[in-house]
Amino acid sequence: MIEPDAAVTLFQNFFWQALTLLAPILIAGILVGLVIGALQAATQIQEQTLSIAAKVIVMGFAALRLLPWMIARLIDYSRELIAGISEGIGGAF
Repeated sequence: MIEPDAAVTLFQNFFWQALTLLAPILIAGILVGLVIGALQAATQIQEQTLSIAAKVIVMGFAALRLLPWMIARLIDYSRELIAGISEGIGGAF
């Protein structure tokens, strides 16, 4: 039976890892959205597909560029999680 404190710790660590992995991609999308939005406001072009297409392209490129770092982080997290299971849930954290 897993202790409630250990379950909370596991969820916090999972949430932190997910946030850390996704933040650079989301920030890239936000920045591109701001730039495209400013350009659209300056030129009065209100085409929504321009903004969405640019975000998808930049976020996809960012994900591909960060993929080795993301995989390394996931492997480290998985090793810590497995070590924690062998020591008792949440023991390695």
